[in-house]
Amino acid sequence: MSLKLTPRKKLFVETAAGMYGNGAVIDKQEIREAADKAGIPYPSWMSRTKVGYNQHKLPDLEVPAFVNDAMIPAANEENAVVNLVATNMEKQNLIPAAFEGFVAWGNFSKIEKVVKSGLFYPIFVTGLSGNGKTLMIEQVHAKMKKELIRVNITIETDEDDLLGGFRLVNGETKFVPGPVIEAMERGCTLLLDECDLGSNKLLALQPVLEGHGVYLKKVNKWVKPAAGFNVMATANTKGKGSEDGRFIGTNILNEAFLERFAITMEQPYATAATEKKIVVNSMKKYGKVDEDFATNLITWAEVIRKTFYDGGVDEVISTRRLDHIVKAYAIFGDKMEAIELCVARFDEDTKASFLDLYTKIDAGVITSEETSEEVKEAF
Repeated sequence: MSLKLTPRKKLFVETAAGMYGNGAVIDKQEIREAADKAGIPYPSWMSRTKVGYNQHKLPDLEVPAFVNDAMIPAANEENAVVNLVATNMEKQNLIPAAFEGFVAWGNFSKIEKVVKSGLFYPIFVTGLSGNGKTLMIEQVHAKMKKELIRVNITIETDEDDLLGGFRLVNGETKFVPGPVIEAMERGCTLLLDECDLGSNKLLALQPVLEGHGVYLKKVNKWVKPAAGFNVMATANTKGKGSEDGRFIGTNILNEAFLERFAITMEQPYATAATEKKIVVNSMKKYGKVDEDFATNLITWAEVIRKTFYDGGVDEVISTRRLDHIVKAYAIFGDKMEAIELCVARFDEDTKASFLDLYTKIDAGVITSEETSEEVKEAF
């Protein structure tokens, strides 16, 4: 049956659809509850939608599915109608894809235990760039078949980006939930990636990090997290800023914000044995395996890292960069060209020193057991 929806009728239908579903069949008690929620009198016109004894079908709406009971309408038809509209994430599978050649190591098993527990237990993972922090968390969720919503944090990230805001939907201004609300509603994990790039606007997440829910003041709604919801964050620092200037743009995070993370996991680079498995698996994935080259690359990266930690060099070769090198090797077919292309991002002196060091390692002149002073001479 087609009904012309006046503003008040539309207000009721949208509220009821948010509570029971678009086009749902509801009884008189449910009609009464929806009307009360909408702040309007009992809609007697619903008698014309009767489809059975004490059964009435809601008129279908030309809008996407709604978030649970998340309709917070205005008190009367003279005021603006405010809705919560679901995003298309409702229709998506948010389980991360399995990463070909992934090697589980380090904090993988600990994070897996947290996910398996189903408990709300916020985790902060910190470590140098390119050592697999984010990938590790994604692959735990891929293995566990658990949905994950990743949000990359920047200095511009604010409450509107995280919790949601008003958007133009089908010509109407409606409140669209942000990724944090999506994660809470779905009971999945929220990953705040590069968390230390954020500003004090992240304090909007204080109640979320307590696990009790969050009040959306823009629409006067309290959102409770579904079972299984959790928050994880990755960062290159521990939220104290970067004194050496390596991670420009990182900020000092509010202590109260950091304190709400139950544990902090420090992630170093993988051991030589583990990293070689990672590199060889990358070679297999890219279709060009060279065990000797893999061994030399691991030794090269290890020597540079030792020198970096001793203050002898300002740059480091990450696991991610080793993956870049073996991919370049698969494309161009030349070891030195692959290395040169992938270290070209460094300044000329560092680039030349890294290339020279690799040639000495490839020739067996320097090994990973060399002392820091001997390695410094190679630079």
